[in-house]
Amino acid sequence: MAKTATQTNTQLFKTKNPLSEENREQIVQMLNARLADVIDLHYQAKQAHWNVKGDDFFQLHELFDKVAEATEEYVDLIAERVTQLGGTANGTVRDAAKNSSLKEYPHDIYGGDEHVEALSNALASFASQLKQNVDDTDELGDMGTNDMLVDIMRGTDKYLWFVEAHNQTNKNNS
Repeated sequence: MAKTATQTNTQLFKTKNPLSEENREQIVQMLNARLADVIDLHYQAKQAHWNVKGDDFFQLHELFDKVAEATEEYVDLIAERVTQLGGTANGTVRDAAKNSSLKEYPHDIYGGDEHVEALSNALASFASQLKQNVDDTDELGDMGTNDMLVDIMRGTDKYLWFVEAHNQTNKNNS
């Protein structure tokens, strides 16, 4: 399994979940790393939503809010899965700031194209981490977490497509 940003000792509560304690601990650490990322991603989408300017303002303002809504759902799914496995969800904003693997969102951009580029980079980075974790949970025999991550990955890929489509024109692809 790939190393995660938050490799710490994890206290697990007793559960009748059939996964071994060792596997549950690894998965909880991995999920807490993704929890930090998705909280960061949520607020990066909100940063774009609040600050976008220009000709495509309304469409992008609405789209970025849809991305934020989706990521808010992912936050809850991931955090609840951590607790289902007997772990503690580390979901504060401070946890996210300390542990997110995403690059810092630029504060000096305003145009739609710039926000599209920045948010698509964040979505692609999150999707990449999810893809690795799908493989990890398959290897660890956790079909429940695997299924959840596949759904989140599918949604993330959809929003990456929606965001990227704003800058995909014939002139950009030649």
